Amino acid sequence: MALDVYVGSLTRYYSGDWENVAEKVARERGVQYRVPKAPRDRLTDAERIRPVVLAWRRKLGEALAGRVDAALDWDESAQAPYFTDRPGWDGFGSLVLWAAYSEHPALRRPLQLPEEWDDDAALVRSNADSFKSRYSHLVRNIELWLPCGFDVSFEAEDAAGRKTVIGSVTTLRRQLADLNQATWKADAGDVAAWRGKASDDSFDLEARARFAFSIMSALVERAADARLPMKLDY
Repeated sequence: MALDVYVGSLTRYYSGDWENVAEKVARERGVQYRVPKAPRDRLTDAERIRPVVLAWRRKLGEALAGRVDAALDWDESAQAPYFTDRPGWDGFGSLVLWAAYSEHPALRRPLQLPEEWDDDAALVRSNADSFKSRYSHLVRNIELWLPCGFDVSFEAEDAAGRKTVIGSVTTLRRQLADLNQATWKADAGDVAAWRGKASDDSFDLEARARFAFSIMSALVERAADARLPMKLDY
């Protein structure tokens, strides 16, 4: 199963009015890209989805009043831009473990991404209730980041009614920068170059983590600059 990261309005996301990188490449090459058909009961009309998203956002904003640094407000119009890329599960998982091991240096980091990486010892420690992770908005199973600032992630229903862990674009942006400074200390040129090195089976955990870091850091900048949500898609 592929893992994409989407930045844009939630109306566009839920209506399916966007392309992942594989779909874009296939279209540009004139090749048919097969994707599972949406269930018949799935709502795909943007004009019907938008009021649902806005009502969800308003309700969530009321629940978070006083705990966020700005009102929950972003562009949900048909003209809102979107951005996307594909770190893949191997890349994203490697980045998550890279962050977890960086704050648990007494543990030996694996050379390759373990098959059951979500049960890894360092990640379990980073997710413990008693531990204050420096990279909480990366390591704590977050699937949706909102374009405002708050420190604590939380579980709530998303606009589709699905239980989801929600985080902050602002906090993720800061934590990714902190991770770079704590480990690689790479400049912007180096980070951008990591994107061009495909995350294949021959890459070790660090190389895959760098690949995903390049993608995630670029997208979180897009999300912060455009003030748009950021979401995992799989």
